[in-house]
Amino acid sequence: MAGRLKDKVVIVTGAGRGIGEATARAMAAEGAAIVVAEKDAASGKSVAASLVEAGARALFVETDVADIASCKAMAEQALAAFGRIDVLVANAGINVFHEPLETTEEEWRRCFAVDLDGVWYSARAVLPAMRAQTQGSIVAIASCHSFAIIPSTFPYPVAKHGLLGLVRSLGIQYAAEGVRVNAIAPGYIETQIAIDYWNTFPDPQAERQRTYDLHPPRRIGRPEEVAMTAVFLGSDEAPFINAACIVIDGGRSVLYHE
Repeated sequence: MAGRLKDKVVIVTGAGRGIGEATARAMAAEGAAIVVAEKDAASGKSVAASLVEAGARALFVETDVADIASCKAMAEQALAAFGRIDVLVANAGINVFHEPLETTEEEWRRCFAVDLDGVWYSARAVLPAMRAQTQGSIVAIASCHSFAIIPSTFPYPVAKHGLLGLVRSLGIQYAAEGVRVNAIAPGYIETQIAIDYWNTFPDPQAERQRTYDLHPPRRIGRPEEVAMTAVFLGSDEAPFINAACIVIDGGRSVLYHE
């Protein structure tokens, strides 16, 4: 059903690749105007240009979500170009995985600057416009690390646990003003980051299959599957879903482990 986001203006942070790129493309296909908010200018410009070439309205805005001024400028440019902001998909994030006592202060700050502060700065930038419209949807890309702990992935799960608190707090605070705030928690998704990781092993295909076999469907998720959930949450089909988290992991998080 095309046109589910017709006339809506959507900002997607980290839209230059992976889940962010897939989300930008899926939302454009549903009729939205897209602000490609990306720190890497080359990938961001490329995605925006390809969307325009396909007939969508799209704008690239170089954005560092760890910088509050950059996020404010992102929202200002979106409003100047399209006149409103209906949806924010706060997708930009980084993996920071360490053993806790081996985590440097720099790595701790780097993780929180992007994975938690970056979502707050992005949301803070768009909330005034959404409140003025009495309508808006913020979708934060969380993680299964938001409720599960894997050893030696510190401090990433700490930031992602905090992200769920941010989502719930904002969702409750602004619900009466027509603004919904929700999270999506992807599990293992087949992005370039995953492929690059498998390629570090002597037998990348065997490591890929081992990963697949950890999941009940015997595969892992695709970026497009996360994107379509973001489309749903950003559309008018989810008006009573607020302060919630939708898990996309093929059932792995509820799988019994001995």
